[in-house]
Amino acid sequence: MPSVEEIAREIVAREGGYVNDPDDPGGATKHGVTIGTMRRLGLDLDGNGRVDNADVRALTPEQVERIFIEHYFHGPRLAELPQTIHASVFDMYVNAGTNAVKILQRLLSRMGFPAVADGVIGPRTIAAARAAAKAAPDHLADAYGIARRNYYYALADRRPTSRKYARRRSGGKGGWITRAEEFIAPRYHLSETEHRERIAKWG
Repeated sequence: MPSVEEIAREIVAREGGYVNDPDDPGGATKHGVTIGTMRRLGLDLDGNGRVDNADVRALTPEQVERIFIEHYFHGPRLAELPQTIHASVFDMYVNAGTNAVKILQRLLSRMGFPAVADGVIGPRTIAAARAAAKAAPDHLADAYGIARRNYYYALADRRPTSRKYARRRSGGKGGWITRAEEFIAPRYHLSETEHRERIAKWG
């Protein structure tokens, strides 16, 4: 299993550099860290008394890795989940915050291991995740990745401005979908035909 540092480094590489997409509700972002997160953490990197886009631009990959490990992995207690889902839940937490945990909690409940979908990792969620990993050690990571992929499609169903993240201009799989499938065994990847059928109603 990769270390948390290795996972954080991979997430930084996956997220890319500075962007400020008006269709992204997170606002200015660099390597996956949003301006909202920087304001919450008080990261005034240029020391001018305010946290703005200039501070987002100034973030280094090394700073982002530390933020991820402290505030997106250890802070929400992802470390206490089964190792088999560390990478995917961690990656999703960077991408979608507490929704990453809610996806897991709903999945665990569907598997018969009750968990409240509140986005908080507590003793009940930890116990349910560990029980699920013990019962289905070869399937939990794939099941979570598939649930994550379904979340992205459903989000794009509801929010047309987000469809560009799930569908390329050519109609192929967008970044959200390919990102989710990085954590799913190839046999569970959607074919291009299946993907296009899934998004056909988007027009």
